[in-house]
Amino acid sequence: MKRCIRVFAAGGTMAAALLLAPVSSGGQESGTDDLARQIFETMLKVPGTRAGHRPVHAKGIVCQGTFEASAAAGALSRAAHFRPGPPVPVTVRFSDGAPDPAVADTAPDAGPRGLAIRFDLPGGDATDIVAMSHNGFVVGTGEEFLALQQAIVATDPAQPHPWPVERFLAARPRAMKFVQDNRAVPASFATEAFFGNDAFVFVNKDGARRAGRYRLVPVAGTRHLDAAETKSRSPDFLSDELKARLATEPVRFRLVAQLPDPGDPTKDPSLVWRDDRKTVDLGTISLTSVAADPATAERRLAFDPTNLTDGIELSDDPLPALRSAVYALSVKHRRAK
Repeated sequence: MKRCIRVFAAGGTMAAALLLAPVSSGGQESGTDDLARQIFETMLKVPGTRAGHRPVHAKGIVCQGTFEASAAAGALSRAAHFRPGPPVPVTVRFSDGAPDPAVADTAPDAGPRGLAIRFDLPGGDATDIVAMSHNGFVVGTGEEFLALQQAIVATDPAQPHPWPVERFLAARPRAMKFVQDNRAVPASFATEAFFGNDAFVFVNKDGARRAGRYRLVPVAGTRHLDAAETKSRSPDFLSDELKARLATEPVRFRLVAQLPDPGDPTKDPSLVWRDDRKTVDLGTISLTSVAADPATAERRLAFDPTNLTDGIELSDDPLPALRSAVYALSVKHRRAK
């Protein structure tokens, strides 16, 4: 149960040079910094966390490819990678959600799966997307996430029920659904859908602004394993299968922006927008190879949902900024080992 709900973000952290810049002034921590530190220090106490590794989504595989914008992308955002022109390079990290880098891909607590994308833009800039394999985040605020982590750490399976984490989940149906749904095992990273549950604001060349959330739809279709299939798979089958697939064909995802209707909340990532909401096809991600030096790529790469570019802005959702602060602590801790 502990690792099953031990989740915060897909893909790790952003470059230290950007993330470790101070947010507060005068030697005092801001409210965001203080909450981020409490979250991070609590996360390190969860069983399975290992020094030198990401405290979540520790097990992953890095791939290379390109992104080609659709004809409709520019009408939503003036971002460089959404303009007509040649495809831009992308680096993608798929991951299991657990803090244990040796977790079996078939384990019920290996989810949610993560997908983090780095777009290398013309002129040397970059922008990131961080997504996971569940539509809706586990909780809606940073304070709730800290309470969840504290409940996990306080849970002792040797003690009678209800455990602290069971009480937490029983009081929050969306968090319980998140835990239960993420026990599903995908047949492949290439057949898993991913969701950027945080809302961002897209700005086009005319200055028109629209909120939206990212979705990544597998071109190969969505497929999960049944119980018998899961038992037949090896502990590292997701990375092994992805390598074999890439040796014969590209792995493709459609990048989509889901737009809210009036009244749909944009500041709570645990609330799911209905499937009948308008979507905009932004383009296609085509992955063609695994990183040539995976170990170096794992150490070097760090993703951040606030690593944005002109044409994409933060919304009233407070979690991207908080997650960025947590990632800053994570990358410093990880690279110090």
